[in-house]
Amino acid sequence: MQSANDQGHSIEAIRKLAGPDRRIAFVSGNFNVVHPGHLRILKFAKENADFLVVGVTPDSTAGVSLPATLRLEGLLAISIVDYTFLLSEPPEEFIARLKPEVVVKGKEYEARVNSEQSTVESYNGKLLFSSGEMRFASFNLLQKEYYEADLSMIRKPLDFPKRRGFLVPDLKAILPKLAGLRVLVIGDLIVDTYLNCEPLGMSQEDPTIVVTPIDEKSFIGGAGIVAAHAAGLGGNVHFITVAGKDEWMEFAESALQNSHVSFDILLDSTRPTTHKKRFRANGKTLLRVNNLRQHAINSELTEEMLNAVRLRLKQTDLILFSDFNYGCLPQPLVDAVIDMAREHEIMMAADSQASSQISDISRFKGMELVTPTEREARLALRDQESGLVILGERLQLAASAHNVIITLGSEGLLIHGNHEGNFVTDRLPAFNSSPKDVAGAGDSLFTCTAMARCVGVDIWQSVYLGALAAGCQVSRVGNTPLSLEELITEIEDPASYSTN
Repeated sequence: MQSANDQGHSIEAIRKLAGPDRRIAFVSGNFNVVHPGHLRILKFAKENADFLVVGVTPDSTAGVSLPATLRLEGLLAISIVDYTFLLSEPPEEFIARLKPEVVVKGKEYEARVNSEQSTVESYNGKLLFSSGEMRFASFNLLQKEYYEADLSMIRKPLDFPKRRGFLVPDLKAILPKLAGLRVLVIGDLIVDTYLNCEPLGMSQEDPTIVVTPIDEKSFIGGAGIVAAHAAGLGGNVHFITVAGKDEWMEFAESALQNSHVSFDILLDSTRPTTHKKRFRANGKTLLRVNNLRQHAINSELTEEMLNAVRLRLKQTDLILFSDFNYGCLPQPLVDAVIDMAREHEIMMAADSQASSQISDISRFKGMELVTPTEREARLALRDQESGLVILGERLQLAASAHNVIITLGSEGLLIHGNHEGNFVTDRLPAFNSSPKDVAGAGDSLFTCTAMARCVGVDIWQSVYLGALAAGCQVSRVGNTPLSLEELITEIEDPASYSTN
């Protein structure tokens, strides 16, 4: 890949590099921080042509926050970009001279007036609008630093702290501040059971995979593990939930006690305790069987939960809504708790998960932090087309949230954060490129980030610490509560710093 910045750019040079009979695609923009949304658009453009040219706007352009040299360097690191340069003229003027077969812009521009439209049509080119595929798989380059051979699977990026004005070792000083933080967790209780099996092969009678169980282990999950994480990080934690009167409720009580979490588990005769059973072989989940009910709790149980919350308010610094959409958090309950928390000036954060169920994170209004997956954000907004940055902006407005973190699986995180009164978007890659079990990543990120915010840490350091917690959590199978010791170990481990 070649770049022209200080030397200007040559139409003839681009055509020569592209070669004869090769289709050229052109994309332009600020590219302050190359995040997964940018990568999706670039990938879409390359898929519609043979040679990808990217123009970077000058430093004087509105919205630019990094020098052009750094922005060009970021694009130079992306293998699918064939040529990048500093675009010192309006895009339509450059397009008129180069005549690329394809010009690509973000989906959010489709309904607007585009100055490039007439130029592209004049030579029978195509102006395409796309935010890329929602299920786009990460580029190897984006995560190459996390696949490097090392004893630790966690790789801590250094460019984000540098950009946001802190040093990773500084995070160690945050952890003692979490001790004694009074946390109230409200949400769905789940028990997860893992059955590790030995695969025997395919049945000769029918096309069925045959396994034999080797080991079985159960963990507390759902909002229960959020409470256990908070306690493991030093919090003084109380948990309010509902469950059926069965062996799994008794298991949960024992697990919560062992994690030093106090609790109110209200009995619901109309449902069993939610129990999820995973059958695994060779490190992969083959099948999950869920025993649960998804109807909302009745008005009597809602009032019982509200009374339990009222009794804890004077001893609470932070409320965490951990919603798995199995009926524990009906809207009247959520609204009433939010009103009480505001009256007592208690910070709140929410996570509303949608795996096989439907969720709406935007129903939790006025949270300090919400942490949906991309799918959950799109479900809440009924938006399957907008780019990630627009998605974060829209969700922040819809939920009146102070900070939005959209989790992107192996692509990492997109942060739409409130920094000194202004909303700024940035991204973090995934810290652990070889997860053993991703099931608990979101809960650990949510818990750790929210607790850090509650003790006054800025959003950038908070989310970095949360991402580190998630990296630790997915390095093992099953929901084992976080501990301060493992976070300190990872912060201090020099081998786990990525090279930039």
